[in-house]
Amino acid sequence: MAEFVRDVMTPGVVAVRPDASLVEAARLMRRQDIGDVVVADGQDVVGVLTDRDITVRAVADGADPLAVSAGAVCSRNPVVIGPGERVAAAVALMREHAVRRLPVIEDGLPVGVVSLGDLAENQDPGSALAEISRAAPGD
Repeated sequence: MAEFVRDVMTPGVVAVRPDASLVEAARLMRRQDIGDVVVADGQDVVGVLTDRDITVRAVADGADPLAVSAGAVCSRNPVVIGPGERVAAAVALMREHAVRRLPVIEDGLPVGVVSLGDLAENQDPGSALAEISRAAPGD
């Protein structure tokens, strides 16, 4: 079992600007085959936008996804963690803040994301959540 966030995180960050439309963000998610993007103003992480945010906070309310920005819909000021922090600290933060993913920040820059699925794979590889996390989308 890995001890540090760097060992379980998904490296690399897919990001959009706060002024990107929800359509731009959704297309990027589709191209990258992911369900969330970091919202960054320059190098500063200002939020996390998920496919569920787009659906529940915008489309379900009848908002025009071409006219609404990622910054308007994302979860602002996300809880973050460093790659050198212990996995137990990531678990504690997710519990405390009821979040499923944490941007990983090193020297002020986003370097990855650690998700609930990443932690499940690390802590209990045989669990249903770990198996779901490993499966290709659509499987």
